[in-house]
Amino acid sequence: MRSKTILITGGAGFIGSYLCEFLLQKGFKVICMDNLITGSLSNVSHLFKHPKFEFVKHNVSRYITIKGNIYCVLHFASPASPVDYLKFPIQTAKAKGARFLLASTSEVYGDPLIHPQPESYWGNVNPVGPRGVYDEAKRFAEAITMAYHRVHKIDTKIVRIFNTYGPRMRKEDGRAIPNFVSKALKNKPITVYGKGRQTRRFCYVTDLVDGLYRLMNSSINEPVNIGNPNEMTILKLAKEIIKISESKSKIVYKPLPQDDPKTRQPDIKKASALLKWKPKVGLEEGLTETINYFRKISG
Repeated sequence: MRSKTILITGGAGFIGSYLCEFLLQKGFKVICMDNLITGSLSNVSHLFKHPKFEFVKHNVSRYITIKGNIYCVLHFASPASPVDYLKFPIQTAKAKGARFLLASTSEVYGDPLIHPQPESYWGNVNPVGPRGVYDEAKRFAEAITMAYHRVHKIDTKIVRIFNTYGPRMRKEDGRAIPNFVSKALKNKPITVYGKGRQTRRFCYVTDLVDGLYRLMNSSINEPVNIGNPNEMTILKLAKEIIKISESKSKIVYKPLPQDDPKTRQPDIKKASALLKWKPKVGLEEGLTETINYFRKISG
């Protein structure tokens, strides 16, 4: 494996950049492909001098041309158009005879009626709601991935990623942790929707990458949940960030957005049994690292 090449689309993004580092440490040659719409060169610039690292600026909704053999394509890019969501990365995997790992999401479960959510659950998604474009794009991508597996016999993997956090998240990401941390460091009010009783589970990025690597090297072709099952309300998360950052921020409350899931929790029995994987980094430790990163980039 140490001489094999891995293509990571979206490789300059939050999760993709950690994958680049991890796989280089494992001895792989890594081709990092990104159009830098949401990714950043600063996430991977420290890798430019590595002899087995290559950066390619490219939009994956256009055909991908890579010379030589590819061991695996890790698809972590998210084109805006659902029509182009999977088209060319999986065609590249097919042409190269490579295995293919799709980064899917817990959003495929929508506002779940089953708790926690096993991979066998089909979800409760509003296809025409404000979150529908993202939810259905990921569900479509999973469907196409499985079709390529069944019809073209591609060795495909699908990971359903639950809330992941850590250094290198974008301040304007829009998700709870970067939003709360950015406000806390400026002592600005932190907005919590509803009464803040909706729950989430937060998985530190290095734990996720460990799970991805195990899945990549497994014989599993069906979807696998990777996430931390420990539950926390959004209100408690906000208070924890205020405490760790020693912020003077106050919490303000606004109405819940439409179709905002009340709860989401991964059932990780499959990952535990088949991949021998479980998260290791506690929330306080992970939040401290994340807050320190945001403090650094905020000057």
